[in-house]
Amino acid sequence: MTFAANCNPVLIGSLPLTDHEEAMQMIAASTPEIPLWPQLPKNPKEGMVRQFLTGFPGLIDEKGRCMVDTTKADFSDKMTFFYEEFLRVEEDPFLLTNSRFGLGRDSAPGFPVLMRWLNDARLTPLTAKGQETGPVTVGVGVTDQTGKSIIADDNLRDILVRLLGMKARWQVVRLKPFTGDNPPLIFIDEPGMVSFGSSGFAAISEKLVVETVNEVISAIHKEGGLAGIHICANGDWGPALASEADIISFDAYFYFDNFILFKDQLCDFLSRGKTLAWGIVPTGDPRVVEKENTESLFTKWLEQLSVLASFGFTEKQLMQQTLIAPSCGTGSLTPRLAAKVLTMTRELSLLARKKLNP
Repeated sequence: MTFAANCNPVLIGSLPLTDHEEAMQMIAASTPEIPLWPQLPKNPKEGMVRQFLTGFPGLIDEKGRCMVDTTKADFSDKMTFFYEEFLRVEEDPFLLTNSRFGLGRDSAPGFPVLMRWLNDARLTPLTAKGQETGPVTVGVGVTDQTGKSIIADDNLRDILVRLLGMKARWQVVRLKPFTGDNPPLIFIDEPGMVSFGSSGFAAISEKLVVETVNEVISAIHKEGGLAGIHICANGDWGPALASEADIISFDAYFYFDNFILFKDQLCDFLSRGKTLAWGIVPTGDPRVVEKENTESLFTKWLEQLSVLASFGFTEKQLMQQTLIAPSCGTGSLTPRLAAKVLTMTRELSLLARKKLNP
């Protein structure tokens, strides 16, 4: 599977809106080449952790808080039903579309909006992007009835990884008819991948992190998609760069200098033909978003491009393996600043593509 990134623009997903149609209009205007379905975290069920848990046996969802209760009398039966359905879908992938592994309309109402736009030919993209939160971040963020993170329980972690893998495959299946010769892109939002060893991730080993994320990546590949890992945090980039991911999405605005400290792993990643989603457009600090503009960010990106080229790559090669992206989603910004981020992403992409193909 190959995809020529060629400095096309791509977004991360979240927007600070409440209307999915309005969000889709913004997405279509800024990234028609690679549209994605909108995530609107103002809806509690579209929060980063909750959004992809629909279908998890024993899930309790009350008052904006979710947990897994394994003490209910029917939990064992629900777990059995989960694995039976998983095995049926593994044996016959045609059953995937209408299985529990689809994105829930209650928690991912942006997905059918994207599908309507694609079905109505309001978009004719190069490819399309889906996304989900990764198993480490979800596994740490959700607990059982005792308050223990489900990633620490072998059985619950296994269910989670299988559930997320199938939800990723489901997105690939639904998007593939609209992406022509290009594979759909599925990004795994996984800030936890660089956070093991920190206080919230103290009990999680590097081996566990890599294995769980690679299982989800393998599921995406099985269905013919390309897998990206989106990490807007800062930390140890070695495991992500050494993973089976096809795309690494990183915060280049704030963390480029740290990212390139992993020079050997980064050079190996790029030498294997992989892609960087270059998060040069800031999103984390509203004051920074306010002060920046397309020209200042383009200058900053050109400086970074030159540094990376000094590692033994041509600038043209790097641009062919680059997507222009925001550093993260815009869900925490005001609608005005979010619109500015999307506009700058598009304008930067156009400038970069002009440099690539003058």
